[in-house]
Amino acid sequence: MNHSKISGTGSYVPEMIVTNEDFTKYIETSDEWISSRTGIKERRYAGDVSTLDMAYHASLEAIASAGIDQSLIDLVIVATVSADNVFPGVSQMLQAKLGLDPVMAFDINAACSGFIYAMNIADKMIQSGAYKHALVVGAEALTRWTDFSDRNTCVLFGDAAGAMIISKSDEAGLIDVISKAQGDVDDLLICKNPSPKTLVNHQAEIQDFIQMDGRNVFKFATKVLVATVNELLERNNITLDDIDYIVCHQANERIIDKASRDLDFPMDKMYLNISRYGNTSAASVPLAIDEAIKENIIKVGDTFMTIAFGGGLTWAGALVKY
Repeated sequence: MNHSKISGTGSYVPEMIVTNEDFTKYIETSDEWISSRTGIKERRYAGDVSTLDMAYHASLEAIASAGIDQSLIDLVIVATVSADNVFPGVSQMLQAKLGLDPVMAFDINAACSGFIYAMNIADKMIQSGAYKHALVVGAEALTRWTDFSDRNTCVLFGDAAGAMIISKSDEAGLIDVISKAQGDVDDLLICKNPSPKTLVNHQAEIQDFIQMDGRNVFKFATKVLVATVNELLERNNITLDDIDYIVCHQANERIIDKASRDLDFPMDKMYLNISRYGNTSAASVPLAIDEAIKENIIKVGDTFMTIAFGGGLTWAGALVKY
């Protein structure tokens, strides 16, 4: 039977750093107010850097980390809700920018869960025997869809990209992956129109930025995070004692802290980098995994989980042997 494994990781964050103090110049807030509610101290903004460029730099790192010739990559999947164009997709332009052979390349939209959705797709396509090396990327420039007059949302988001090479393997590295959705009929987390339209009278329509019902999104996130961990444990007949680390989507430190307490799993085994980057949506999980590996927190032979939740509403989780 074919299996898949993580053979390389990479990430990219833009140079522009925006601190909590920067927000005090135009909205009523403070470093204490933001950090106590979210765990965020600073985040990165893409500015003129495209989503494609961020994906490209992260991909170069992942390819180098995997130690493979890029000509072997036969599948490209990019998870993003902030592509530079409606079409062509980031994935197709990434294939060209990297100089890859003509291969299957497509984008997916599952918001903050998108990267684990992409991992699931790559895993199943490799298991089919049709593909051997998938480049999977999460890349976001959510600050382009952020309302900077809304202090409840504008402090949350940052821009980044993370990438992973998932390769065919004789042993299962991606042991199990779960991806689920429940349509957000109540508009708890929504961005209806992420580009201004030109009307007949040539006046730009007001852009509909990211809107979030924070209280109910918090309830949703904490519920599905714990449920997904428990489902992965039950499906694979293991316990939390078998897990070295949990890498969650970095949306809010309070969500991760509550999950730690609900699971009775040590907070020092719940990887955190949200203080430096904020919520980077589909880039969050691969960025965190890459940093955990670079910091030697996740080591070869470790078993870890990664869990995400986001707009859609979507959620996903993976059990991984690194």
